[in-house]
Amino acid sequence: MKNLVLVVMGVTSSGKTTVAKTIAERRGWLFQEGDALHPEANVAKMAAGTPLNDEDRWPWLDRVAAWIDERRQAGQSGVITCSMLKRAYRDKVIGGKDDVRVVFLKGSKEVIAERMAKRKGHYMPTSLLDSQIETLEPPTADERPLVVDIEGSIDDMVVQAERLVEEALRQA
Repeated sequence: MKNLVLVVMGVTSSGKTTVAKTIAERRGWLFQEGDALHPEANVAKMAAGTPLNDEDRWPWLDRVAAWIDERRQAGQSGVITCSMLKRAYRDKVIGGKDDVRVVFLKGSKEVIAERMAKRKGHYMPTSLLDSQIETLEPPTADERPLVVDIEGSIDDMVVQAERLVEEALRQA
């Protein structure tokens, strides 16, 4: 089997961590929580309710890209979470690497806001959801995204994601 690195992307509270961890666990792949790679200044800014700008995000995206490149160089499959809201961010992190695929968690603001309100212990306040949605540039067909509808249950999301990953592995 060819190695594959997945980047599970979407706005805050779309289910990135849950989907990514589940895929990684089921496949025995390495998992990295992308939020853990944020510089402390970014976390403090978001916790204070201030949206990040591009300048804030570039060092974080460099860390995400480095994790991906380490997996690729080691010949390992892995799954990392990263919102990658803009095309420029995805280009920086993935940069046309055929063995890296985006899993895009797509859904309505209402579903995401409901999930966000129920989430405990995360630094991202609900007030930043609008800025995330405004910043989002959904991946286009040329990026070959694996698109998962988040409107159903978490189990439904995982089943969709697993099916799409299987298809991607067959095509690899």
